[in-house]
Amino acid sequence: MDIGVVLQCDPPATGVVELARQAESAGFSHVWTFDSHVLWQEPFVIYSKILADTQRVVVGPMVTNPGTRDWTVTASLFATLNELYGNRTVCGIGRGDSAVRVLGSRPTTLAELRECVQVVRELGNGRSVRLRDRDLRFAWAPDSRLEVWVAAYGPKALALTGEVGDGYILQLADPDIAAWMIKAVRSAAEKAGRDPAAIKFCVAAPAYVGDDLAHQREQTRWFGGMVGNHVADIVARYGAGGAVPAVLTDYIKGRKGYDYAEHGRAGNTHTDFVPDEVVDRFCILGPVEHHLKRLTELKELGVDQFALYLQHDAKESTLAAYGEHVIPVVS
Repeated sequence: MDIGVVLQCDPPATGVVELARQAESAGFSHVWTFDSHVLWQEPFVIYSKILADTQRVVVGPMVTNPGTRDWTVTASLFATLNELYGNRTVCGIGRGDSAVRVLGSRPTTLAELRECVQVVRELGNGRSVRLRDRDLRFAWAPDSRLEVWVAAYGPKALALTGEVGDGYILQLADPDIAAWMIKAVRSAAEKAGRDPAAIKFCVAAPAYVGDDLAHQREQTRWFGGMVGNHVADIVARYGAGGAVPAVLTDYIKGRKGYDYAEHGRAGNTHTDFVPDEVVDRFCILGPVEHHLKRLTELKELGVDQFALYLQHDAKESTLAAYGEHVIPVVS
């Protein structure tokens, strides 16, 4: 199992690059970032510096969306980085959350997401694509290689992932929910005539190594609030009648709204509706032994990568603990 890390593009950007360097030194395989250009700095600029200052890690957004940039611009960004640094990028993509909502817009449709995945992947792999009655191709990027991993929770989005995604990103680390989601993606892939085993599965969630569980919960409760944005969309669309596992929908009954000014930040003030049980299920907390046990469960389900969100007050110590005690065991 690969181990990646998810960073915010908070200034100074040099601090993000330094964490990426530490992650590579600790044995992490991927450095992901949020992609929300109003809330944080522009990630693709930072990727270039990360790639220049490292040798091995793969970089990409967790996740970008079809609405923020023209699709050909997104593909060109990846292809340019690949030409400069030797195909060390991956595109995580979804319908959109903070990046579009803070602009007063809404997540894109699944049809738009499907078409965007196709356009970005074809152009990012040096192939031609039909868009707006034009045949397009990056003649300057014949050797670029890019995988597109789709983030999804709802049934139709999971089906789309199985039909078109190179990988699947699940943003929570509950093994029971992961098993349900992975099964749905694999089933959709098989129905579409694809090899389900060819799809890579990435679970992403906060991880915090230490003994003070109460403090760790308070530092990572924000994550249940962030996931709740997507769950609220699912409930609005399908109701709470079993479209996804009940543990993923029941906990948002006390949700009263969301303030994107505190998006993805430890200690934010509007996620008290998230109970300790959900924090413990969605995140990986506690001593190293807890992390190894959960990661082993996920690995047995077919998860290829665990990407840990590092939005808490023990960033460097958690990176070091994973490098010393976790990565050598699970990789």
